[in-house]
Amino acid sequence: MKNVGFLSLGKYLPPHRLTNSDLEKMVETSDEWIVTRTGIRERRIAGIDERTSHLAIRAAKDALKNGRIEVADIDLIIVATISPDSNFPSTACLVQKAIGAKHATAFDVSAACAGYLFAITTAKQFIQNGQAKHALVIASERITSLIDWNDRSTCVLFGDGAGACVLGAVRGPGIVSDFLKSEGEHGDLMKVVVEDTRHPLKKSSGPAKSPYIVMQGRELFKIAVNSMAQAVEAAAKRAGVKLSDVDCVVPHQANDRIIAAVAKKLGFPKEKIFVNIDKYGNMSAASIAVALSEAVEQGRIKKGNTVVLVAFGAGLVSAANVVVW
Repeated sequence: MKNVGFLSLGKYLPPHRLTNSDLEKMVETSDEWIVTRTGIRERRIAGIDERTSHLAIRAAKDALKNGRIEVADIDLIIVATISPDSNFPSTACLVQKAIGAKHATAFDVSAACAGYLFAITTAKQFIQNGQAKHALVIASERITSLIDWNDRSTCVLFGDGAGACVLGAVRGPGIVSDFLKSEGEHGDLMKVVVEDTRHPLKKSSGPAKSPYIVMQGRELFKIAVNSMAQAVEAAAKRAGVKLSDVDCVVPHQANDRIIAAVAKKLGFPKEKIFVNIDKYGNMSAASIAVALSEAVEQGRIKKGNTVVLVAFGAGLVSAANVVVW
């Protein structure tokens, strides 16, 4: 089968920064409390008129430009998101229209914070079985649209952004293994709820309330650490790679303490872990997409390096990919 790898990377971060000091004026919290417990110092917030599709389009164009890849060569577009502009049309179709990829198949993937890796693994199969040659994979989240800004346990955690890549056949090893797992029995630990439901036989008591994220942080912490460690071990075993041979790990940026705990559990030294949560917070599916792009830009990932991407998310789901760059 064809070897599939990354041909280019791109990203887009909204310019507006929401710092911990800003949050101190909104809810009862402090910079020290947030940094100590999460590692986050600021996050990016999409503009009032900036939708998830807008972020996705900017990241997609950046990836195409960086790889000098023509839009006409894209025949598959997958967008990972849990904060789409609307239930339909899909965000991927909005991207397709905006960039003019008329001949591309386009659809969304919903796997929360692990969405980018689910989408990459899906696109890889399309390329290997001959249904696509070049796949544009995007993770885009306007996650702040799902936040209750009066809930200090969640509003300090999240930010907006988008990352993208173009996948295609490569001469080298490329993406050498994949691991995807779902544990639906833990779904209630983190979810988006709507207090009011619309029904033709139900009399409305007022305007519908927006959906918002609720989570059980303590319970999630342990599961997140174990699921990410297990995903790395499983993907490495499938790739025939020793953990000691891994040059860089790009984890989902949910909480710095979770990242540190996973690294300790696997025996990875801190210098092998790429972390940018301090600048962006948790961008759900976009976190790894942006982190991977920055890791390459900063020279943390070089040609020939063995890289592990790993994530967990609501669902609950977990995923990992081993990539030889």
